[in-house]
Amino acid sequence: MKVMKFGGSSVAERFPEVLRIAQASGPGTSLVVSALGDSTDVLLAIIEEAAAGRRDHALARLGALIDRSVKVATDALGTEHETDLRQLVERTTAELPRLLAGIAALEECSKSTADRVLSFGERVAASLVAFGLRTRGRSAEMVDSGTWTVTDDTFGSANVLWDETSARARSLPRDPETVYVHTGFLGRTGDGCPTTLGRNGSDYTATLLARALSASEITIWTDVPGVMTGDPSLVDEAYPVPHLSYRETLELGGLGLRILHPRTIVPLLESGIPLRIRSTLDPAAEGTRIDAAGGTARDRPTCVTSLEEMVLYELEGTHRSEGIGIAPRALSALAEAGVDVWFASQAPRGNGIAILVARSQVERAHAALERAFAAELVRGALPKLRATEDVTLLTLVAEAMGQAPNVAGRFFGALGALGINVRAATQGATSRAISAVVSRADTPAAVRAVHAAFNLSREQVNILLLGVGTVGGQVLAQLGEQRQARLRDHDLDLRVFGVAGRTKAVHRTEGLDPATAAEALRSQGVPWNVDELLDALARLPVPILVDCTASEDMAPVYLAALRRGIHVVAANKKPLADTFAQYTNLRTAARKAHRAYRYETTVGASLPIVETLANLVRTGDRVRLVEGSFSGTLGYLANEVMAGVPLARAVARAKELGYTEPHPRDDLSGKDAARKALILAREVGLSVELDQVTVTPFVPESILAHDDLGDFFAALERADDAFADRIRGLKAEGRVLRYLARIDLTQQVPTLEVGPVGVPADHPATRLRGSEAFVAFTTERYAEYPLVVQGAGAGGAVTAAGVIADVLALSQGLRGR
Repeated sequence: MKVMKFGGSSVAERFPEVLRIAQASGPGTSLVVSALGDSTDVLLAIIEEAAAGRRDHALARLGALIDRSVKVATDALGTEHETDLRQLVERTTAELPRLLAGIAALEECSKSTADRVLSFGERVAASLVAFGLRTRGRSAEMVDSGTWTVTDDTFGSANVLWDETSARARSLPRDPETVYVHTGFLGRTGDGCPTTLGRNGSDYTATLLARALSASEITIWTDVPGVMTGDPSLVDEAYPVPHLSYRETLELGGLGLRILHPRTIVPLLESGIPLRIRSTLDPAAEGTRIDAAGGTARDRPTCVTSLEEMVLYELEGTHRSEGIGIAPRALSALAEAGVDVWFASQAPRGNGIAILVARSQVERAHAALERAFAAELVRGALPKLRATEDVTLLTLVAEAMGQAPNVAGRFFGALGALGINVRAATQGATSRAISAVVSRADTPAAVRAVHAAFNLSREQVNILLLGVGTVGGQVLAQLGEQRQARLRDHDLDLRVFGVAGRTKAVHRTEGLDPATAAEALRSQGVPWNVDELLDALARLPVPILVDCTASEDMAPVYLAALRRGIHVVAANKKPLADTFAQYTNLRTAARKAHRAYRYETTVGASLPIVETLANLVRTGDRVRLVEGSFSGTLGYLANEVMAGVPLARAVARAKELGYTEPHPRDDLSGKDAARKALILAREVGLSVELDQVTVTPFVPESILAHDDLGDFFAALERADDAFADRIRGLKAEGRVLRYLARIDLTQQVPTLEVGPVGVPADHPATRLRGSEAFVAFTTERYAEYPLVVQGAGAGGAVTAAGVIADVLALSQGLRGR
């Protein structure tokens, strides 16, 4: 014996599929159906029309509802059945015009009469389904569930009287070859007055029927593929939970899960009958099974729920309110006023409480609390009632919540990582749920963040890329090339939220295709406002600002991002190499905002130079000397001219390869290398400015004076011969040209020097090839043999890889990986 329940939208929109599923069911199957689509809402509107005295309007809307119901069935069964279907529907609703006439005459509608009118939605649906099954050769009968569901007289949301209901249900016909199609939602009082069971009433009817008939299983067919791990409208990666326990489902229902009301589960708890939720959109899918045991995967939470349209009351006592019992009195007052409390978090000894109520009940709640604490409010023992509107109750639910460590830490850490303010929090008495109250505006980001933090989905990372030149273009290319691998191997979804140039930007909440993002910027970009763009980015999970520009005025943008809870990854060294005050301000802002500011690529492309030095300092080692070729660009040029390539040609080739800054003089002047040396000096702990670095350019100053690139390269060509003579002189001395930086901390006053030097053949820098860079750290621990970092130190692809590595390190760090 099985029971199946079909939702109203399935009956209205997928009538043939409903019939196919019911027709294929085995012997002894009973169905429960809801009213077609929005029929209940239409009937409520018809009642309003009649109660306003507009009888003709009410009857016209009734006629339209009848026509639509007939059409649904006719479209599925064929026009040859249209006449019979219309007669069936009109016969089923024959009493309605008289009821509406009475309502219109009195210009009012009692609750009992409203329930009688509403009952016709389910009666029509059940009659049509039974008719459809008969046309397909299956014996079927419509059953009014009011004939066996006995309730009290709480019209609109009646309470079922189980003993009487069970007795009547046991007398229902049970021909195994007949499909009995029951109306959902309906009941009757002991004296036969029609009632309705309220929200999710048809589901409740189905579980009551299953219990009464001792069914082996019940299936609820609906529009969704099961109980989802999160709201699909907020979380793209939400998926059906394969297995739930009754208790988990009760917890979810109590938190506003729309798919199941808590009382739907009660008959199952008492009978042990398993329930399965499946979708008529995908009948082959298994959906969600709900039973006493639940799933076996104890290491993963079940669902993230979000209940919006809430108001948070905060009652906080003063030193004069000790002992007045604020918390118990507040809860008692709300209970007496019939206000549902969705959440309550008490202060020690009950001297304060945070209470969450539905916005629809806020006036009643406010009045009840003011009455309860009138005396305390007057004498100041309790401040004025504080109510925060537009908040959401965010909850993580799992049967094994209390059995796993650090659940709360991960829950709140996910919210904190996005800068989401938690206004109140609590863990349920059952230890199956942990809840937080957040601003409604933060709801989408909060749900996605918590959903991802517990590995219920891939972690979504949203990138705003500034600059789509050599490095930025490579970042986009690599993001596109490796996206599937990161999804598959690391559960990491790196999305390009937006790209921006000097004056224009383009962004999309769902993300841009990295392969076409640069073209989208050119063709669709619009003038951008920093605040608006960052505000949009901040609303998304794991927002990261990635700066691949060479702009000198990015520090304010970084600070604005950090204030909004956005992480910063930068290949741009100029903000760090500006004044020491600005350097300190940026790092302090990141620390205070609890956000990452990663800038590994500002010194050695993708070489781990900054992180290596930072680790030396963190572990207490004392740095004595830092020496190296920080500029892969100048390392490449030194190698080329040592090999006999003319200077101008070598510089032109370096620019073509993407090794240089937009204007090569920034490299040749030594300022770029000086900035890198300055950053490292500050990482060591020196409070130094750029003008304290002694800089000798790679080429004469006269060449660097040219702004125009054509004039600049012409000047380089004129210097080719003199530069070649210099190289011949170095070779004669057995030396190799290298552009080195030295940070010497062995002197009382540390020195910073950057310039071209001829190094002897046994110097570590002579081993450099192409654009390789190297750094040697001499420290107390690495005194005899310096710690050397060496590798490719220039190029768009290499630098882009370093940028993405910073993004990955940041993202994986947030997940504890």
